[in-house]
Amino acid sequence: MSALQVIPEPSSHALTVVREHQDSSRSSSQEFLSCQLGGVSYGIPLRCVQEIRSYEAPTQIANAPAWVKGIVDLRGVIVPIVDLRMSFELPQVNYDALTVTVVLQLRERVIGVVVDSVSDVLALSGPQIKPAPSFSHALDAGYIAGIGTPDAEDTQRMLILLDIERLLGGAAMGLLPAELQPLN
Repeated sequence: MSALQVIPEPSSHALTVVREHQDSSRSSSQEFLSCQLGGVSYGIPLRCVQEIRSYEAPTQIANAPAWVKGIVDLRGVIVPIVDLRMSFELPQVNYDALTVTVVLQLRERVIGVVVDSVSDVLALSGPQIKPAPSFSHALDAGYIAGIGTPDAEDTQRMLILLDIERLLGGAAMGLLPAELQPLN
């Protein structure tokens, strides 16, 4: 498992995620950043996480959908900021000290997603990742990559594992250029 080191950046509200060496004996596991949205735990693939920043109000964009909070200038890169709570149509919450923006590197694009909080990094192996449930055509849940059950003895703790590229690149959001959108 790779170690994760979080480094506060001077003169900003960012924590940079730095991955250290990979232990080849545990290479069959996948790592996820555990975050909360409306009391539910979600997992974002750690390979996509560039950094974690405290929430700062972005510059708003006229006529943008409500879930696009705006843009920020991140060391010279203009980054769109998406509120996942709003995109999932969850009740709105006040932003507080725990609210963070997870900055993602998705192939050629940098996108920030606002979540209620982050808690830890979990390494999940094959038996701890269950297939995504099937839903009727009325509910598009194609962005759910699976369900993580990190603790064998605690069957109540579940993590909804996000296919973050499919979620942000899908027709509803379209934040990834067409040539970068995942194939269905």
